[in-house]
Amino acid sequence: MAAVGFIGSGRIGSTVARLAVAAGYQVIMSNSRGPQTLTGLAGELGPFAQAANGEQAAAGGDLVVLTIPLRAYQGIPAAWLDGKLVIDTCNYYPQRDGHIAGLDSKSLTSSELIQQHLAGAQVVKAFNNIYYRHLLALARPAGASDRSFLPVAGDDADVKARVSGFLDAIGYGAVDAGPLAESWRQEPGTPVYGAPYGPFSDPAGTPATEAAVRAALAKASR
Repeated sequence: MAAVGFIGSGRIGSTVARLAVAAGYQVIMSNSRGPQTLTGLAGELGPFAQAANGEQAAAGGDLVVLTIPLRAYQGIPAAWLDGKLVIDTCNYYPQRDGHIAGLDSKSLTSSELIQQHLAGAQVVKAFNNIYYRHLLALARPAGASDRSFLPVAGDDADVKARVSGFLDAIGYGAVDAGPLAESWRQEPGTPVYGAPYGPFSDPAGTPATEAAVRAALAKASR
């Protein structure tokens, strides 16, 4: 059985973990406060889940979901993730993360910044553009007429295909959003950030078709 490691277990991380467990994956949860703070979550997720530290989650995952405040990315030892497929869910919020020159100047995307730090990993951007309640509520099996789609950005087509396969397994279609240099199109403030899935005030959300997501990506401007 494939395993997914989580470095960070907040709202998006725990929601992806719930969907992954429902799809038959093992999940290894970690956060910055230690595995003792995750025993309740692991118990709630069931026998396919375990609480661990970050290094253990990275080592045990066939793929790893990095879901932390962007300001903390340099605290993740790059060696933990050498050779790993890393799904980056992080967003840059200067009011929370402090100002990062390369992001403020738009010479880099946040995912390129993480890829530079995790030089031995293969980073793909996903899950960063959807409200966590909508992420849970809108999951649908393959072939469902009301299936929603999420943008996926990365520099390697085969790696993006693996991530798209994971999304498919947990209830979502994938739209190829280009390389990491184009991942700004799915960052906060763009048309595909949040809006296609309905207002945050509605926890049930609104299904977002492939066409709707492609159109929103195309409308993005800097």
